[in-house]
Amino acid sequence: MVPAALKTASKKVINYPEEDVDVISSKDWLSRFWTNPLPHGLQIKAYLLSLFPILTWIHRYNIGWLTGDVIAGLTVGIVVVPQGMSYAQIATLPPVVRTLLVLSSAHFSIACVICQSATSAKPDRRIQFFATSKDVTIGPVAVMSLTVASIIQHVQHSHPDRWDNPTIASAVALVTGFIVLGVGILRLGWLVEFIPLPAVSGFMTGSAINIAAGQVPGLMGISGFDTRAATYHVIINTLKGLPRTTLDAAWGLTGLTALYLIRFACTWGARKYPRQGRLFFFLSVLRNAFVIIVLTIAAWLYCRRRRDSKGNFPIKILKTVPAGLKHVGRPFIDSELVSAMAPELPVATIILFLEHIAISKSFGRLNGYKINPNQELIAIGVANTIGSCFAAYPATGSFSRSALKSKSGVRTPLAGILTAIIVIVALYGLTDAFYWIPNAALSAVIIHAVADLVASPEQVFKYWRVSPLEFFIWLAAVLVTVFSSIENGIYTSIAASLALLLIRIAHPRGSFLGKVTLEAENGSNKETREVFVPINKSGLDNPHVKVVPPTPGVVIYRFEESYLYPNCSIANSALVDYVKENIRRGKDLSTISLRDRPWNDNGPRHSSGLEQAMNEKKPRLHAVVFDFSSVSHIDTTATQALIDARTEIERWTDHPVEFHFASILSPWIRRALVAGGFGYGTTHSRTPREVASVVPYRDGRSPDDSSSIKAASDLETGDTKAAVRDGEQSAELRSWEPLMSQETPFFHLDLPSAVRAAESGFDRVTHLSDVKKSEREGSD
Repeated sequence: MVPAALKTASKKVINYPEEDVDVISSKDWLSRFWTNPLPHGLQIKAYLLSLFPILTWIHRYNIGWLTGDVIAGLTVGIVVVPQGMSYAQIATLPPVVRTLLVLSSAHFSIACVICQSATSAKPDRRIQFFATSKDVTIGPVAVMSLTVASIIQHVQHSHPDRWDNPTIASAVALVTGFIVLGVGILRLGWLVEFIPLPAVSGFMTGSAINIAAGQVPGLMGISGFDTRAATYHVIINTLKGLPRTTLDAAWGLTGLTALYLIRFACTWGARKYPRQGRLFFFLSVLRNAFVIIVLTIAAWLYCRRRRDSKGNFPIKILKTVPAGLKHVGRPFIDSELVSAMAPELPVATIILFLEHIAISKSFGRLNGYKINPNQELIAIGVANTIGSCFAAYPATGSFSRSALKSKSGVRTPLAGILTAIIVIVALYGLTDAFYWIPNAALSAVIIHAVADLVASPEQVFKYWRVSPLEFFIWLAAVLVTVFSSIENGIYTSIAASLALLLIRIAHPRGSFLGKVTLEAENGSNKETREVFVPINKSGLDNPHVKVVPPTPGVVIYRFEESYLYPNCSIANSALVDYVKENIRRGKDLSTISLRDRPWNDNGPRHSSGLEQAMNEKKPRLHAVVFDFSSVSHIDTTATQALIDARTEIERWTDHPVEFHFASILSPWIRRALVAGGFGYGTTHSRTPREVASVVPYRDGRSPDDSSSIKAASDLETGDTKAAVRDGEQSAELRSWEPLMSQETPFFHLDLPSAVRAAESGFDRVTHLSDVKKSEREGSD
């Protein structure tokens, strides 16, 4: 037990209030983290099981799912190998490593396939292995390839010929994968929720345009410029290069036209013959694989006997694809290598998970399911850490392959397993068949897949209608992606979204309220009630409705945001400025000499009867009522700002003013207000001057000892006929008990009761003032 003398001395040191008010304690806050060991153990078990949710769905696998998985796995498997090797060229890796990069895109082993995910046919029955997006395919992408090339260049410049390029790329995959995996395991994926939907849509739209523009030269057989430059450069150079179109366009345009014709034909057939809808659906899904196979056979028939003296064919084909797996084993990593690439790792890590989450959110939006960012981070973390054992460089969600997988009708994670098996078999036994795949055909499939990711005009118009500022974020993301790069589009969308969030927090909405009387007919009876709405006409849909201001001398103000340090000054200024403009000033400073005035007083230099008369016409402020129904948090700085507002208002009125608070949502808000001296029946003398002093004032100055005003009785009560106190039935229980603590009568359950209390106190004070005035006149 702590001695009473020590308690008394400690309370004096911290200036503990003598009359304690019952508020929530820090112990209540800590109790949330101290739970029963048994439920805590169950939570740990649930967390571990959440990492492997395959156990909850594998027993429900059926033939219908298998059909979609086979088609999707086969389609993606056909494209994933050549596309992965093309991205390896961007990363400046040697040809022998390009084969190994396919491991990242297809999750080489069954262990890597656990990163894949799925959603069942029913939207509310989600199934998954690690991730929560059934459509996203993890693999090498253009942005990550460029980043790896930049890291390799940086390391080789600082440590020439110390490590080879594949070793550096594998080390980047291991380190970034481990970081992202840790973020997912620690459940910090909520950080990516700061990316709003318009930003994601803008990034996706710009990226889809970027990908499609980059594939058009391959579709037409145009070469001679960098197709990985800024999108607008690629479009301009493509238009300039149209006269150089080659025979590849015959395969590319034919493939793209066939993909759309099959799609439109199947859509029309499903509407025309609804009973055959399932057949048309699978025919539509197979169109990607069908076009690839047909165009590959056509390329083989045309090119097999048309090789020139240099060994070139009339059209561009993949040619030799290295067979088998090389350099499988423990990834090489040491502290010096990590230090050498450390400056570039943050950018690589950010791109790794931001691009994946952006893609996952987009496909979740398109296909009607919700992703879990934590599981997505775990997915790409596992893919990269395991992939580094197979000499793979960092991989993340792929736009084109994910679109292709989604369009193919994927159903479960087994599609990823089938893709992995197809890739393994292809690497060992089918590389001769891949030899004849035309590049133009792959470009047609990718363009067809990403075209639907572009936001429609209707969707963009909805952004404008809902929030014009977010429309500009969408537009900025698209323009930066098109005119700069995909990664800059990511940074722009995130930076603009965070800036908008900070602006909204720092510029809170608030309004001064008045009354509107509503009337409703209930049979023969008419019921009327009063509601509080903003005084300005913009607060109502019907401009002809008259908003009655509150009783003169009462100000009602509603916060529409949490009251925090970024916005408290603006809210404070709005309240004080309103009072100074509409409320009577307590002192006539025109009668006070200039030398006795404060330096910042802008009152008239000489007495003016007109100005004094105008001041007398304004009401005398009695109470300020705050509607806290939208305030979920308040901090120390905001509490101090509220104290400052009260001090400034009372200095203006030259008498104490009641501050009433309605609809306090949280006991922590009540605790903060009580600490600031608010809520008591006696107001002015209980209000501290500072709760957040930067430089404490230590000359013994104390708050003003002004007279106090007692609060009116508050009649907010609740039924307690069956109440039990301290585990025992009370001997004498009243039928009704106060809902709000009587120790803080200026805290009210709702706004109407707060306004009634403020108005009743005003009527009482006015009556006493009139009595004293009449007594003085009678004595005279």
